[in-house]
Amino acid sequence: MSASDVLGRAVASGLGIGFVPRAPGTAGALLGLLAGGILYTYGTVALASGIVIASAAGMIAIPRTGMAGRDPGWIVIDEVAGQMIALLGLPWLTGSGVLLAFLLFRVFDIRKPWPISLADARHDALGIMADDWIAGAFAAIVLAALRLVWPGTGL
Repeated sequence: MSASDVLGRAVASGLGIGFVPRAPGTAGALLGLLAGGILYTYGTVALASGIVIASAAGMIAIPRTGMAGRDPGWIVIDEVAGQMIALLGLPWLTGSGVLLAFLLFRVFDIRKPWPISLADARHDALGIMADDWIAGAFAAIVLAALRLVWPGTGL
């Protein structure tokens, strides 16, 4: 295995987080929550930059894993990026808001309603990443809608 393949696997697995024995997708989402939360403290531009970097890294790394045509559970860079997208639906970080962003993202990511299921049907780097981008966007939209219903709650 070449050095670039090793680096690709490291990035795709969220620096090894994807190799946890149980619920690697949840572990990847928690990594995204941590990274996204840290970036968010520097503002939404920092968070958006982190999303772009994680997304680009995933699009480059996934083809280098040797998993062409498959989406193994240990590839979690997509969950990292998607979870960070979900945080964009919060006006500021609160415990309840972060928890709800996490739960909504995981529900959309696991259940894969349309059009998430369309992206998931692609078995290439774009499909692997896009289903989580859309799940994150759905979570952010729900959070924004909840803010309209319950203004001032931090959601």
